[in-house]
Amino acid sequence: MSNSPQGGRAGRVLRSTASAVLIVLTCVLVPVTVITVWVHDIALDTDRYVKTMKPLATDRAIEDAVRHRLVDAVDVRVDGKQITTDIANWLKSQGLPPRAADAVKALAPQVNEAAHAAADRVAKRFVESDRFEKLWVTANRTAHSAVVHALTGKGRGAIGVEEGTVTLDVGTAVEQVKKDLVDAGVQPASHIPAVEKQVVLFQSDQLDQFQDAAHALDLAGYWMPVITVLLGAAGVLLAHRRRRALAKTALGAAVGCLVVAIGLVVARRYYLDHLPPSVLSEPAAAAVFDTLLRFLKATLRTVIVLAVIVALGAYLVGPGRLPRAVRSGSERGADFAARWAEAHGVTTGRAGTWTEGNRKWLTIGALLVIALVFALWNDPTTLTVLVLAIILLAALAVIALLAADGRTSAETAPEKRETPD
Repeated sequence: MSNSPQGGRAGRVLRSTASAVLIVLTCVLVPVTVITVWVHDIALDTDRYVKTMKPLATDRAIEDAVRHRLVDAVDVRVDGKQITTDIANWLKSQGLPPRAADAVKALAPQVNEAAHAAADRVAKRFVESDRFEKLWVTANRTAHSAVVHALTGKGRGAIGVEEGTVTLDVGTAVEQVKKDLVDAGVQPASHIPAVEKQVVLFQSDQLDQFQDAAHALDLAGYWMPVITVLLGAAGVLLAHRRRRALAKTALGAAVGCLVVAIGLVVARRYYLDHLPPSVLSEPAAAAVFDTLLRFLKATLRTVIVLAVIVALGAYLVGPGRLPRAVRSGSERGADFAARWAEAHGVTTGRAGTWTEGNRKWLTIGALLVIALVFALWNDPTTLTVLVLAIILLAALAVIALLAADGRTSAETAPEKRETPD
């Protein structure tokens, strides 16, 4: 008999410890799960990847970077000095005075400038046209394995990864611009070499480490959400004060996602501040960085908002002074509305009475329905969470009003029966 209190106390300590460990583990795993889902979706979903990368086709920084690369490719083969020298020598052989021949040679800068301007006009017209956008989308869709290659080091495609450098093959674009230039009379463009058909989008000495981590996260993409939810639910159920445990778990998850979001901001600034010379421009690198991480950032914001709403809901159903005041004020407001409606001949009859008797289960049902809708929603956003929260509040308000009308009807029924005919 004397050992039972100690055994019970030991059991409570063990249960509390297990709950705390599971809750902490859940808070750590929530942001990790968000990252795994992002890696998995971007790496394996072709439509999602194309949708993610498509806006870059009309991004000014990307257009400028590709345009400069195309112009540089032409300038490599346009040697104004050699051209004017050849012309001057030929003219001299035909009897042109030396002074006039020297004047022709002096036109070399103008020749270079004219060729550069022609190439720039044609390249600019191309990258701003629908042809480039269609080419960009088609290349990314048909070479979807490039995403796997960029994140895990496997596969081939329009995006290549070698020794920490991510490059985009714009060979088809170069061929299109080369044809336009030749048609415009810039014959040296026909000699654009294949080596000039790469645009460096991203470079990092740590990319191999990122690839290893991305590969591991990709493998965990299927199971991490389920595992994280189960661990969190187990931690809350094992807690002695489940409402408080739920609020702590939600807030901890929000803090974890906030830390990752801040880390992305710091990583972005660090990367842009340490761009290697091979990257064409900081704006282009920033555009690629922001586009690839767009859905990750949106998901982090969604989880933070959802977690805060869950924590707030768990707090408002608690025994604190403020929650009690909020609930009491809501009940008084519902009762006032029900009495006013009854005074004006508006009642819900049996529906209100039934709602009052089953209010607890109706509330649980509304919560479960909203949770199910959120779980089945494809790609929920912050707006999705806010809309579902508003719908839930509206449903709870309707339940409260119906229940208040049921209470009012029950209170006035005896008075009506006692009233003489």
